[in-house]
Amino acid sequence: MSPLLFLAFIFLVNFTGRVVFAPLMPTLERDVAITHSQAGGLFFLIILGYFISVLSSGFVSSRLTHRKTIILSATSLGLVLLFVSLCTRLWSTAIALLFVGLASGLYLPSAIAILTSVINAKHWGKALAIHELAPLLSEVFLRFFSWRGVFTFLGALSVILGAVFARFGRGGEFRGEPPGFRSFKALLKQPSFLIMIALFGLGLVGNYGIFTMLPLYLVTDRGLEQNWANTLIALSRISGIGMTFLAGWVTDRLGPRKTLIGAFLLTGSVTVLLGLFPYPWIIIPIFLQPMLAVCFFPAGFAALSFIGSAKVRSVAVSLAVPLGFLFGGGAVPFGISLMGEIGFFGLGVSLAGGLILFGTFLAWHLKLEGHDPQ
Repeated sequence: MSPLLFLAFIFLVNFTGRVVFAPLMPTLERDVAITHSQAGGLFFLIILGYFISVLSSGFVSSRLTHRKTIILSATSLGLVLLFVSLCTRLWSTAIALLFVGLASGLYLPSAIAILTSVINAKHWGKALAIHELAPLLSEVFLRFFSWRGVFTFLGALSVILGAVFARFGRGGEFRGEPPGFRSFKALLKQPSFLIMIALFGLGLVGNYGIFTMLPLYLVTDRGLEQNWANTLIALSRISGIGMTFLAGWVTDRLGPRKTLIGAFLLTGSVTVLLGLFPYPWIIIPIFLQPMLAVCFFPAGFAALSFIGSAKVRSVAVSLAVPLGFLFGGGAVPFGISLMGEIGFFGLGVSLAGGLILFGTFLAWHLKLEGHDPQ
């Protein structure tokens, strides 16, 4: 099996383990009697662990190599997910979710380093697009398992994938660059890298941030039944498969900058409408929003991969991704949940859309001369 497909399968489990609580959150609120803000706090714990882990992943990969780091991430995440399936109290679930973030965060910087080392640069956009199909496929698991069954299955699968990758996987037999002062200084001197940190934060608002709050928003604010809301969300992400490939192709043709401008403009506009439209008109932005938001990742990772040398590429990922997740996947969803608690759920979603629109301005000023494949 190629390194690309191996890493895509591992990322499928990695991502699903972090987002699977979103469709289950309305049930969790009722069963455990928690508020919207407490629900948002649970997601923030995952992101906090993810932030810490990705930020420190360079220290791990500099000692273990990128290949061994991915094996460690897959196996440890599997064991934590198995523990989550046994949790019966809110406090134990909260602690377990923190460790879910810690275990899963080691994966991405090393995966990007391997992908961009074994695949020709002119194909990075399409390769990263395939790698980002995992979030869309994660919805399938929720159709067949209870929430405890999901975590048991994902945990066992993650351990197995880690073992298989250790036996048959190739690539990544080189050490990462620890995020030391010299690496930080080299990257932070580049205005384009600072812009990319902000763009990752806004891109993740459109993807992870909106996704985590959408089931709760549709059920509690727009009055949809939970099964119907989750069905709509699952169906809406199917179209993103083709859009991800298209975004990878467009990125290779037009370059990351132009692709990012279009992605932020369209995603932000539709997200604003998502917070304004009543049912049944809201079904239109429900389907359009994820289809457009997923276009960020091929262009975003391609742009990030062209900033800095290959030696510090994993450091760039280990800085931009966790900071982006902390804002777009943690702070903004928590802010939306607070708005929902005071009766302004829709306004919170629309304000998030306004933030995404600001990414159009930032992407316009992104400079990748000498690095852009075009």
